[in-house]
Amino acid sequence: MAKKTVASLQSSSKRLTKAIKMVKSPKTGAYVFVESVMAPEMVNEWLDKK
Repeated sequence: MAKKTVASLQSSSKRLTKAIKMVKSPKTGAYVFVESVMAPEMVNEWLDKK
């Protein structure tokens, strides 16, 4: 369960994307949101890894 691309961020010459995914916490069993800012090419790879 993941949201793909949430926002595109521009900073001078680099194009960055902020991705958010929902991960189940091993301690409590509750879902938490993990955010990361990265290059658009790396989004699918980041979402696929656990």
